[in-house]
Amino acid sequence: MNQATKRSILRWIHLVATIPVLGYVYGEPSEVQQYVDGPRYIFIPALILTGYWMYAGVIFAILGVAAWLGAVYLSGFGTALLSQIVLLIARRIWLVVRARQSK
Repeated sequence: MNQATKRSILRWIHLVATIPVLGYVYGEPSEVQQYVDGPRYIFIPALILTGYWMYAGVIFAILGVAAWLGAVYLSGFGTALLSQIVLLIARRIWLVVRARQSK
């Protein structure tokens, strides 16, 4: 499979997984409360996986999803969001260090 096909498939998965999340965010709180586990454990990890895969590769995507699911399960949304910020900062530091070593 060439890169253009893989990127197109990932982009479509990313767009389709966004639809239930938008329904959850913009729906009536009393109606969407019963659907909280779907966005939290299925659709948000799918968005993280496809987004990071397109952005930085499959290994980074798997690390991002593992960090998200572990943090949501153990500590909640705030910690999960913080884990993603720390992951992106760690990736940036790693890229800078790797670039300096290659010089």
